[in-house]
Amino acid sequence: MPVPRRFDRQPPERDQTRINERIRVAEVRLVDEDGSQIGVVKTDQALAMAAERDLDLVEVAPDSRPPVARLLDYSKYKYEQEQKAKAARKHQQQVNIREIKLRPKIADHDYETKKGHVERFLRHQDKVKVTIMFRGREQAHPERGRALLERLNEDLGELATVEQHPQQEGRNMHMLLAPSRQAAARAREEGRDDAPEAESGGEPAAAA
Repeated sequence: MPVPRRFDRQPPERDQTRINERIRVAEVRLVDEDGSQIGVVKTDQALAMAAERDLDLVEVAPDSRPPVARLLDYSKYKYEQEQKAKAARKHQQQVNIREIKLRPKIADHDYETKKGHVERFLRHQDKVKVTIMFRGREQAHPERGRALLERLNEDLGELATVEQHPQQEGRNMHMLLAPSRQAAARAREEGRDDAPEAESGGEPAAAA
């Protein structure tokens, strides 16, 4: 026998702001549409004032005693708030973490290639997680990995700042580099192009 489906009987989310007749208190502290204080008035009187001006009575501070209500065009107000929120999200810069993997005995040519990848990521305002992978007997010489990470940091010059110093985790050693202020300024001057793909997919981080 088939199992009956379970329905979510929770009511859909809706705007919880109390406006007009949804304001059930006896009186409110009224604010005019231009922001000026009118004072404490009966809610019925405030509703009448809103109707006369073709506006809404909107509760803006429900925890106050009495609650603060304002005269305004609520549809227009809500639209403007949504546009401001969209603009704020648009201007938030998403920071990615790219990963570059090195071996302790990496050849000079390969090192220069990897360093070039790190430089491009930093110029594109991405953070870079540099991982040294130890194998077999290499694990007995973690100082070689640390020296390689320090060399990379020095070779990057003013492009990078160390956000997380080298740390050993099992067979790997990690260091996290972030773009320096000089790198950020240079990126703004040159204009940001599409960031190149990392060797092992970038993972989005929280913006700064």
